[in-house]
Amino acid sequence: MEIKKVAVIGSGVMGCGIAAQIANAGCPVLLLDIVPEGATDRTSLARTALAKAAKADPAPFMSRRSMKLVNPGNLEDDLDKLADVDWIIEVVVEDLKIKQDLYHKIAAIKKTGAIVSSNTSTLPLSRLTEGLPESFTSDFLITHFFNPPRYLRLLEVIAGPSTKTATLETAVAFGDRMLGKTVIQCKDTPGFVGNRIGVYWMQAAFTEAFDINLSVEEADAAMGRPLGIPKTGIFGLADLVGIDLLPYVADSLRKALPPNDAFHVIDKPLPRVQAMIEAGYTGRKGKGGFYRLNTTDGARVKEAMDLASGDYAPARRPRLDGVEAARKGGPRALFESDEPAAAWAWRVMSKTLAYAASLVGEIADDITQIDTAMRLGYAWKWGPFELLDKIGPAWFREQLEASGEPVPSILEKAGNGTFYRVDHGQLQHLTTDGTYADVRRPDGVLLLEDVKRRSEKPLLRNGSASLWDIGDGVACFEFHTKMNALDPDVLDLLVKSIGLVEKDMKALVVYNEGSNFSVGANIGLALFAANTAVWPMVEDMVAKGQKAYRKLKYAPFPVVAAPSGMALGGGCEICLNADSIQAHAETYMGLVEVGVGVIPGWTGTTEMIQRWMVNDRRPGGPMPAISKVFEAIGMAQVAKSAAEAKNLLFLRPEDGITMNRDRLLAEAKTRALDLAVDYVPPEPLDISLPGPSARLAMGMAVEGFRLQGKATAHDEVVASELAVILSGNDTDMTETISEDDLLKLEKKAFMKLIKTPATLARVEHMLETGKPLRN
Repeated sequence: MEIKKVAVIGSGVMGCGIAAQIANAGCPVLLLDIVPEGATDRTSLARTALAKAAKADPAPFMSRRSMKLVNPGNLEDDLDKLADVDWIIEVVVEDLKIKQDLYHKIAAIKKTGAIVSSNTSTLPLSRLTEGLPESFTSDFLITHFFNPPRYLRLLEVIAGPSTKTATLETAVAFGDRMLGKTVIQCKDTPGFVGNRIGVYWMQAAFTEAFDINLSVEEADAAMGRPLGIPKTGIFGLADLVGIDLLPYVADSLRKALPPNDAFHVIDKPLPRVQAMIEAGYTGRKGKGGFYRLNTTDGARVKEAMDLASGDYAPARRPRLDGVEAARKGGPRALFESDEPAAAWAWRVMSKTLAYAASLVGEIADDITQIDTAMRLGYAWKWGPFELLDKIGPAWFREQLEASGEPVPSILEKAGNGTFYRVDHGQLQHLTTDGTYADVRRPDGVLLLEDVKRRSEKPLLRNGSASLWDIGDGVACFEFHTKMNALDPDVLDLLVKSIGLVEKDMKALVVYNEGSNFSVGANIGLALFAANTAVWPMVEDMVAKGQKAYRKLKYAPFPVVAAPSGMALGGGCEICLNADSIQAHAETYMGLVEVGVGVIPGWTGTTEMIQRWMVNDRRPGGPMPAISKVFEAIGMAQVAKSAAEAKNLLFLRPEDGITMNRDRLLAEAKTRALDLAVDYVPPEPLDISLPGPSARLAMGMAVEGFRLQGKATAHDEVVASELAVILSGNDTDMTETISEDDLLKLEKKAFMKLIKTPATLARVEHMLETGKPLRN
């Protein structure tokens, strides 16, 4: 069955978020909730939820267009509309009676074969479906999303004994391909996989920290990046998700788990947490939490709570020897430190990892599902078994034995080996019977990490980039610098790669599996050259970037860029020079160079003015197009999704969007092969620009902003140089200006700006703080 329309029942934060992500996939959604008592607007709950979602940050919707796909309604007047939908997702309160009463109503209305699922995280499927007819239970399953549904990629699916195979396959496929989720099929056990381990971990961390009155700053420093856990750490994470949710979820496990479960050992009352909740200190959504922002002498100061007294004091940035050791020696170096925070981290993580190991086979069939759940549901860099491999399974087992703790069966079976290994280029995982099995990817998934395992070596490589053969005559160009910043070595290898692909292959994909596609050019190199007055080095780098990107654009084979995460500055510009873009839905793209006091100098300014000038949808005359580009570059606009990038023309209407990050490379490769059939490179484009009149209009606009306090003095300087390029300088509409002429204007403007003290101050400030300087 094809899912063409979905209904979500329950318009709370989670229900509205799920509805938004379904709409992001281009699927119409009916969002229903109860009728509030005495309400004049009977649909006020759903309508209000959507209004809040439209203003929320981070945004649940990827575009204004997707917002229009969600229609609000209520469960009294609009219940019969459920007969027209293909999937009904229940996201109401965790009350068994309320859910079952609703299911009986749905069973009487839904069409044959329509899927019904619950987003419950606490109630077993067997109890949810008790007393319901086979015609309902055969189409029923649990689909547990993680909050926020747009950004957390995990979807746990639980099927019942009577769930039809076709129902399960349809839900899994839609979740994967349309919603962009990594789907794991869990067993019907309390908390499923992610929350079973994640709640245990958080409860153990709080219990142990309160027992020794550890400072929250030290706890978060130790239980953070050294262990591949987000930099928020454990207490910062609690503030983020909502402190009031923690006792609720813990209570659900407390009631559902058998008396002999290890959760009960670490589950102790936390009176300080309860007092915080009662006083409204529920985290970022409340008055504050373990951290808060307080105004002191007109300045906003981050404060941290003392766990014993509940008092706040300015937050410190502790320097821990164990954390420093872990940066070089890995997680085990932290655990071998004798500092209190490191000892606390060991007590928490040793319990958590042993608990996870003891549950293999009970909550999921294999370790890969557990690792996936913690990586994608709790944002761990490494799942429990991946982390154990970094620590050393044998060493970990010895520590458990030395402290008299039970050793889980699968840890015994690991022996002196690891939970994962590579055999003849194939990644394998340890099974519960002590043998290894291949890690299987879903059909249609192609990962560069797998290509690397199978390949003896890349086609080309230097310290900043590599070129890989991904099969069928397609090569993949990968950056691998810090944050994938682009430097001269990247550009050099790009030019060499173009030559190799032209000679031996059909097409090129530009792609990597870093958190960000590229944050742009390595501005540290420009600052170094500027501080030593080696201006020819800077000019050469600008010319080298323009030359490499032009070679890419006019290569005799198709080029597809496949960005994900941030694609900023030079990272955006390389995409603009591709024949086509296949972007992950969560691509954040923009030309942000004005933040460091320059203009896009690697063809970005030229590409954008050309795109807007030939855009069929622009209003008549050149100024609307010029204004759009002036605004996008001059205000450093960043598209917050691939859908938004289309509105700004960073992506063209015909460019593709992939919802599932794991499918991005395969879909980019397919697009490249399609383009390779009878491929003809583009021809250089000449355009007409108005010249001085447009430059004057842009200058007046920026001066007005400066007088209103909306632009700084140096903003005006940068904008005036941008205006020179976008106007075509001394041309007019009766003439045409070539790409080469526009690129010369780009380079001239860049070099003029980089030599100004105000721009160098912006560059230095960005490198030191990561934030733009408003000077």
